[in-house]
Amino acid sequence: MLYAAGSRWQAETEADMRLDKFLKLSRVIKRRTVANDVCQAGRVSVNGRPAKAGTKLKIGDVVTVLFGGGAVSFKVLALPESPRREEASSMYEIIGDTAGESEE
Repeated sequence: MLYAAGSRWQAETEADMRLDKFLKLSRVIKRRTVANDVCQAGRVSVNGRPAKAGTKLKIGDVVTVLFGGGAVSFKVLALPESPRREEASSMYEIIGDTAGESEE
């Protein structure tokens, strides 16, 4: 089945999700409003490009979030609409984490 998305048609099975929603559901960031604020501040990039809260993520995208003392990069593995708490960590795979390096 097809549905209209902007000016083009997409297959219903094509998985995508807003960046702010993904950050909240995956529990990378605790609240969606905080995820919006972080995106607005320019501290999130998707595939090396600055990203807004409404950026559509797809499986395989690489997201980098800049926190106070470092950055966390992860690859999107799944985009479930309503994951359980136990499933949240299976939505992504961390590929780079420089947030805790200064403490050692």
